Amino acid sequence: MPKEATETIEAADKPQRGIQALDVTGELLAALVAAGTPLSLRDLAAAAGMPSAKAFPHLVSLLKTGLLARDEAGRYEAGPLSLELGLLGLARLSPVREADAELVDLATGTGMSVALAVPGPLGPTVVRLEESPRPLHVSLRPGTVMSLVNTAIGRVFAAWLDDDVRAALLAQDSLRLAGVTQAPMPDDDARYAERLAAIRTQGLDTALDKPIPGISTVAAPVFDHTGSVCLVLALMGPSGNLDTTREGSSAQRLMAAAERLSRRFGYVAGAVLPAL
Repeated sequence: MPKEATETIEAADKPQRGIQALDVTGELLAALVAAGTPLSLRDLAAAAGMPSAKAFPHLVSLLKTGLLARDEAGRYEAGPLSLELGLLGLARLSPVREADAELVDLATGTGMSVALAVPGPLGPTVVRLEESPRPLHVSLRPGTVMSLVNTAIGRVFAAWLDDDVRAALLAQDSLRLAGVTQAPMPDDDARYAERLAAIRTQGLDTALDKPIPGISTVAAPVFDHTGSVCLVLALMGPSGNLDTTREGSSAQRLMAAAERLSRRFGYVAGAVLPAL
């Protein structure tokens, strides 16, 4: 190998020394993103863990470059350059591809099988299945469309759908895996609405021995930058081995993976995106 190439590789392997001022600027930007709302100078500096006097000159530069802007109340928010960079990054993302590493990590870390579903024209559709070291003998395969009523994956999608969209999909739920064979009764509608409300509160759903006896599921949503559910991650395993409680280690791993992906896709809980 040429000497120049060897030196380049060695240099790349060494810890890189950055510019300290830019590191401080990055801390301010990270604090603003974590807040998810415009902040005053004092609040932003406090969130970044630095005095206002230290933060101020960095904020002046960020305003000049367009990375930040100020609203009518003088609070700092994302500027036009930040929005353009964010849109550029989002345009290059493939949710299914980006989720692949998380699927493998979940399967390895929990010992369970992991399914990835996306919204499809017929309803929530499984597009990826990462088998556990002990594969499950189930009928679930890529391309399977999940019931919005009787599966955890389907209910998680349904919980964040607009009412009219959900109603249209429910009308054909009998065509999906574990779909109902008849229209729900009025009291079933009430229980279903309560279940969806609980899913929105807890951030996940479970299915014990359904739709396949002996197999349980825990499912969690992944949101995109608009706040819509773009993916659902689900752990599946033998009912006796999978702890489906929200406080259990498997559910906690699942929700952490879903939150990481949501952040990667531009979702910030409670944030209001400024108009372009």
